[in-house]
Amino acid sequence: MIRTTSLLVSKRPISINTPITNFQQGLLAVSSAFGAFLNPGRQDMIATLGETTSSMFLSRLRDNMLKDPVGRCILRERPVINSKTIDIPYLRSLPEGTFGKEYTDFLDMEKVTPDSRVKVQYIYDEELSYVMQRYRESHDFFHTLTKLPANLEGELALKWFELVQTELPMTFLSSIFGPILLSSEERTKLFSKYVPWAIQCGSQLTIDNTEIP
Repeated sequence: MIRTTSLLVSKRPISINTPITNFQQGLLAVSSAFGAFLNPGRQDMIATLGETTSSMFLSRLRDNMLKDPVGRCILRERPVINSKTIDIPYLRSLPEGTFGKEYTDFLDMEKVTPDSRVKVQYIYDEELSYVMQRYRESHDFFHTLTKLPANLEGELALKWFELVQTELPMTFLSSIFGPILLSSEERTKLFSKYVPWAIQCGSQLTIDNTEIP
């Protein structure tokens, strides 16, 4: 069982880019969806797809956060998760079974860092931009909590969990079309084991997945 420990975070200013037109946004959504399907490892394509299809859904996610005291605190303080705000050496020194130790074990095993997440570019509302960035930055927390690996099978299982929690279109598209890239055996395992688990766990949680403090 993982015992939680606090992570040091700080407030991040949001940089808002010049908005693009609806046509450009639609073109980006289609091209990024195609690119992400051909190469699931293209995090930039997946990020662009998420940003260009999620505006209305991010508003709902933000509203859900506002209903919870922890969510309101996060939106007010806007903590950021990266290697400058998390004391990685300290977390590595924690006892086995603590969240901090398990989290750094995951980072080391997968050879990633808290800085691996792409920055938001195409969401122009400052608060919604933060919600999307928070969603991305907390992604590896959920790999840690669920013990799902960062391979295609593990990512798709986590996308089903995120779909139930956030209802973001990108998680739906990944959940539906991503399994095409799996082998027959992996696909059977995904839908017989992981999808039922993701739906059950995701629907039972009362706090949305952006609210890890």
